Amino acid sequence: MTWGPTLADEGTTFRLWAPDRDTVTLEIADGDAVPMTPEQEGWFSAKAPVGDGARYRFRLADDLTVPDSAARAQHGGVHGWSVVVDPDAYAWRTPDWRGRPWEEMVIQEVHVGTLGGFAGVADHLPAIAALGITAIELMPVNAFGGTRNWGYDGVLPYAPAESYGTPDELKTLVDRAHELGLAVVLDVVYNHFGPDGNYLGAYAKGLLPPRSRHPLGRRGRGRPGAGPPLFRRQRVDVAERVQVRRSPL
Repeated sequence: MTWGPTLADEGTTFRLWAPDRDTVTLEIADGDAVPMTPEQEGWFSAKAPVGDGARYRFRLADDLTVPDSAARAQHGGVHGWSVVVDPDAYAWRTPDWRGRPWEEMVIQEVHVGTLGGFAGVADHLPAIAALGITAIELMPVNAFGGTRNWGYDGVLPYAPAESYGTPDELKTLVDRAHELGLAVVLDVVYNHFGPDGNYLGAYAKGLLPPRSRHPLGRRGRGRPGAGPPLFRRQRVDVAERVQVRRSPL
């Protein structure tokens, strides 16, 4: 099993790992609700005749709906609707990019929010490259509560923050950087979650490492590989999917 929606010609398959729940319903904005089928190891799945751009969420109870923790985009923030994204729809302009050797790396850390989102960073790239910088490191960009954040309180590790831009705008930023010879490094946080929009405790308490007694999971920080096998597998899955482009250095 993998996290997140999988697109196909006949529709999209949705999955949620919710071992603490007996029933889960998939809700589609402007569409019919679909009861999800329970499967092994706490997984639920459902298929719906929707595609790229469809908004969806999961209903756990009459008074509780949650976003997809593996959504690639959100509509309405971390408490809003998740959005189906076709990860293969973007046409890369620099398909031959293969990265830069580490000995050439002169890295400038960049906070996307202070420069006006992904499009704003792209506009600043020529000036950054002119300084002799050869790589930019984006501070964490995954979705967090509110519109301003350092990036270390993210709760949806697969989705870029809505206030920064769309997944395709992030890819456009990467494309522009590569056109200028700039590598792109992404700062990520896999060992804890922020407090606002973190719904994992409502349906998958086991995803947090055993040592993590705090609701944010912060006591697990600094321990790579901590937690049950599924926790480690989820982190690997995030790392693979969050790469907007594979560029071996």
